[in-house]
Amino acid sequence: MTSNSNSSIRLFHIIIIGSLFLYVGITGINMPVFMYPTLLVLGTIVIIYHGFLLYKKIIADKNTCIAGIHVFLIGPILLIIGLKKEHTQRFYFELLLMLGFASIGYHGYYLLQ
Repeated sequence: MTSNSNSSIRLFHIIIIGSLFLYVGITGINMPVFMYPTLLVLGTIVIIYHGFLLYKKIIADKNTCIAGIHVFLIGPILLIIGLKKEHTQRFYFELLLMLGFASIGYHGYYLLQ
């Protein structure tokens, strides 16, 4: 991967993903109804895409940490919120809020490197 594509991925995670996670985490069950299917689709995409990356990294004997976090933590949280809708426990929104801060901090740090 080139430095430009890494920068694009990092900016995408800082501006779009981090902001989305913060918004959903802060608004909780008070967010607009159309957001639930959006999170459901996003969670499905995250699990499928990063599941494929995880498989490729396992085969290549490379570090699987980031792909594993996406497949086993981020994707399922998005799916849970998308499926349970306004019946989602506050705990999942708080997890997403923490992941939003983590995404902005992690990608911001490496963007500045």
